[in-house]
Amino acid sequence: MTHKFKIGQLVRRARTPQTDDRFGFGEVGEIVRLMPDDTSGEPSYRIRSGSAERAVRESELTLTS
Repeated sequence: MTHKFKIGQLVRRARTPQTDDRFGFGEVGEIVRLMPDDTSGEPSYRIRSGSAERAVRESELTLTS
Protein backbone atom coordinates (compact mmCIF):
# COMPACT_ATOMS: atom_id res chain seq x y z
CA MET A 1 0.00 0.00 0.00
CA THR A 2 1.03 3.61 -0.36
CA HIS A 3 1.16 6.10 2.49
CA LYS A 4 -1.78 8.52 2.77
CA PHE A 5 0.14 11.11 4.83
CA LYS A 6 3.48 12.84 4.16
CA ILE A 7 6.41 13.84 6.35
CA GLY A 8 5.74 17.16 8.07
CA GLN A 9 1.94 16.88 8.06
CA LEU A 10 0.05 17.42 11.30
CA VAL A 11 -2.28 14.57 12.16
CA ARG A 12 -4.76 13.82 14.93
CA ARG A 13 -4.41 10.49 16.65
CA ALA A 14 -7.47 8.51 17.70
CA ARG A 15 -7.78 8.27 21.45
CA THR A 16 -6.78 4.99 22.98
CA PRO A 17 -8.16 3.57 26.25
CA GLN A 18 -4.99 4.58 28.05
CA THR A 19 -4.01 8.23 27.96
CA ASP A 20 -0.57 9.25 26.77
CA ASP A 21 -0.84 12.82 28.13
CA ARG A 22 1.12 11.98 31.26
CA PHE A 23 3.97 10.72 29.07
CA GLY A 24 4.16 14.00 27.13
CA PHE A 25 2.29 12.72 24.06
CA GLY A 26 -0.66 14.81 22.91
CA GLU A 27 -3.54 14.14 20.56
CA VAL A 28 -1.99 16.01 17.59
CA GLY A 29 1.40 15.09 16.21
CA GLU A 30 3.70 15.60 13.24
CA ILE A 31 4.67 12.83 10.82
CA VAL A 32 8.45 12.44 11.13
CA ARG A 33 9.01 9.16 9.26
CA LEU A 34 7.19 6.84 6.87
CA MET A 35 7.60 3.26 8.00
CA PRO A 36 7.07 -0.02 6.15
CA ASP A 37 3.68 -1.69 6.14
CA ASP A 38 3.00 -3.74 9.26
CA THR A 39 2.24 -7.46 9.17
CA SER A 40 -1.38 -6.78 8.13
CA GLY A 41 -0.19 -4.72 5.14
CA GLU A 42 -1.23 -1.38 6.66
CA PRO A 43 1.16 1.58 6.29
CA SER A 44 2.79 2.82 9.50
CA TYR A 45 4.24 6.15 10.59
CA ARG A 46 6.49 7.58 13.26
CA ILE A 47 4.87 10.69 14.76
CA ARG A 48 6.16 13.24 17.26
CA SER A 49 4.03 15.11 19.75
CA GLY A 50 5.34 17.10 22.67
CA SER A 51 8.46 15.41 23.97
CA ALA A 52 7.63 11.90 22.71
CA GLU A 53 7.51 9.85 19.49
CA ARG A 54 5.28 6.91 18.69
CA ALA A 55 4.83 4.40 15.87
CA VAL A 56 1.20 4.30 14.71
CA ARG A 57 -0.86 2.65 12.01
CA GLU A 58 -2.50 4.72 9.31
CA SER A 59 -6.01 3.77 10.50
CA GLU A 60 -5.26 5.48 13.83
CA LEU A 61 -4.70 8.88 12.17
CA THR A 62 -6.75 11.66 10.60
CA LEU A 63 -5.54 14.90 9.03
CA THR A 64 -5.96 17.97 11.24
CA SER A 65 -8.12 20.73 9.82
